[in-house]
Amino acid sequence: MGMDYKNAGVDIEAGYRSVELMKKHVQETMRPEVLTNLGGFSGAFSMEKFKSMEKPTLVSGTDGVGTKLKLAFIMDRHNTVGIDCVAMCVNDIACAGGEPLFFLDYIACGKNEPEKIASIVSGVAEGCKQSDAALIGGETAEMPGFYPEDEYDLAGFAVGIVDEKDLITGKDLKDGDVLIGMASSGVHSNGFSLVRKVFEMSRESLDTYYDCLGCTLGEALLAPTKIYVKALRSIREAGVTVKACSHITGGGFYENIPRMLKEGTRAVVKKASYPIPPIFTLLAEKGEIEEKMMYNTYNMGLGMVLAVDAADVEKTMEAIKAAGEMPYVVGSIEAGEKGVTLC
Repeated sequence: MGMDYKNAGVDIEAGYRSVELMKKHVQETMRPEVLTNLGGFSGAFSMEKFKSMEKPTLVSGTDGVGTKLKLAFIMDRHNTVGIDCVAMCVNDIACAGGEPLFFLDYIACGKNEPEKIASIVSGVAEGCKQSDAALIGGETAEMPGFYPEDEYDLAGFAVGIVDEKDLITGKDLKDGDVLIGMASSGVHSNGFSLVRKVFEMSRESLDTYYDCLGCTLGEALLAPTKIYVKALRSIREAGVTVKACSHITGGGFYENIPRMLKEGTRAVVKKASYPIPPIFTLLAEKGEIEEKMMYNTYNMGLGMVLAVDAADVEKTMEAIKAAGEMPYVVGSIEAGEKGVTLC
C-alpha cells in the first residue's frame, strides 16, 4: 500500500466537510464590513467607518480556553467552549473601551470529526454574536500523534477599535470614585487546573446533581464565560465615562484589579456587597482552599469591575441592567498605595 496523507492520519475530506458544516454558523456573525467569504486565504475587513474617528486605534486580545476543555471532553459537550474562547478575547478589548470588530479561531485536534468541529465553531459563532464581532477566519489543524484522537485545543484572537480619546486607562481615577462589579456566570475560564484537583474528573462526578448549585457539577463548571461587550457599550451610550475597568481572569482580584489603577490610588472592595455564586463556596469547602487563595485565583462572582464618578453610579447601574447584566456597587477608590484591599 502506497503512503498518502490519510494513512499518515490526516483526513483532507473531513477537513472539507467540517468547513461545510460550520458555514451556516459563521454566516450568522457577518457584519457589512466583511469583504471576503469563508474559504479564502485571509479575511478582509473594511476600515471605511473609522474615518469619522479623530484617532482610530486598534485594540487586540488573544487567549485560549485552557484546561476547562478537559471537562468538555469528559462531558462530550463542545458547543459552549467557543463562547469562552471569544469572551476571553473580547472582554479584554471591551475593558480598554474598544468595540470588537472581528475574531479568528484556531482549533488543533488529534482527529478531525467534522460534527465535533462544527459544534465547537457554533460556540465561537455564538460568542461572536454576543459581542457583535464577525468570525472572519480560522484554522482547524489535524495533528495526529500530537493530540489524543478525542482531544483538541481551542484559542482565538480578536481585533477591536476605539477612538484614542475614549481609551479606558485609569488616568483620571480619584479618591471617592465608585467601583461597580458585573456578575459572572461562575468560574468562567480560569483556575480550572485547581478545580480539576479538587473534584474528581469523571463523567459520574460531573453528572452529580448538587442542591446548592441547582444543577449538576459539570453544568455549573462548564457555564460559559459572560461577555460584557454590550453592557459596556450600554454604559457609554448612557453618556457615562468609565474611568477604569478590569476583566477579572486568572489571578482573581489581587492580580487584576491593580492593573486598572494609576499610581497613588487604591481599590477597596467590600466582600459582602454582592452574592458569591455557590460553585465557589463548594470549591473552597471541598478543596479546603483558604479565602485569600480563592480571591487570588477566581473571579468570585464578578467578571468585570469598573470605576465611575460617584455622580454616575445610578446611570451606570441602569445601563448595565438594560443590557441584561447584573451590577453591584462593590467598593470605592481611595488615595493610597496602588493595590487592592478586600474587607
